[in-house]
Amino acid sequence: MTDSPNIAALAAPLADPARARMVLALMDGRARTVGELGAAAGLGKASASEHLAKLTDAGFLKAERQGRHKYLTLASPEVAGLIEAMMALAGRTPARLPQIGPRDPALREARLCYNHLAGALGVRVYRSLSACGYLAHRPGGLDLTPSGRAFCHDFGLTETDLAPARTPLCRDCLDWSERQSHLGGRLGRLLLQRMEALGWLRRRPEGRALIVTPEGRRAIGLAFLPDAEVPKPAA
Repeated sequence: MTDSPNIAALAAPLADPARARMVLALMDGRARTVGELGAAAGLGKASASEHLAKLTDAGFLKAERQGRHKYLTLASPEVAGLIEAMMALAGRTPARLPQIGPRDPALREARLCYNHLAGALGVRVYRSLSACGYLAHRPGGLDLTPSGRAFCHDFGLTETDLAPARTPLCRDCLDWSERQSHLGGRLGRLLLQRMEALGWLRRRPEGRALIVTPEGRRAIGLAFLPDAEVPKPAA
């Protein structure tokens, strides 16, 4: 069928190990230069530029020039969600590269997934919000309930934060190390930013792993249920 989605063409740019490593280096949400991404992939600047051009043309990356430097980021949260889902699938097959997540406790506990919280802590937040009835699960989507909106207000978010926008407020995102969903979308980003503002989480200078502060560990233990069942989507 010629009118079906061309999945092969979409996935082809990521089939190269060097390009895959450069995409993974951007999963912490930070912008990187061509040289930095080349170093992450073990490539020189000229070769890295060619690979990055292919990723940009394919819609995986976007570039922004500031002065002498060109900075690259993932093109959108949807791209980050796709990469995270592919990481989860890759973890179910024999891996040729070391699996960092399972061997790195800090990365596995709490990390950035583009612009929201992932890892065991991210899954815990998602499951708690679901079990408390703050998220409504439906086929193909996720909604913030009225009680969830009240929780968000109590947590320090404003009505402006939660107002309708072009990007989804709530989105399931498959966690590659936990093999369960964590919360993506604008609400996932807002909750992470709020936890950082409260001093519960801190970013490291490099990498995706987040530091959970002692105060944050106590506060998160009170704010989010430790063991919660996620309701099944409504039929």
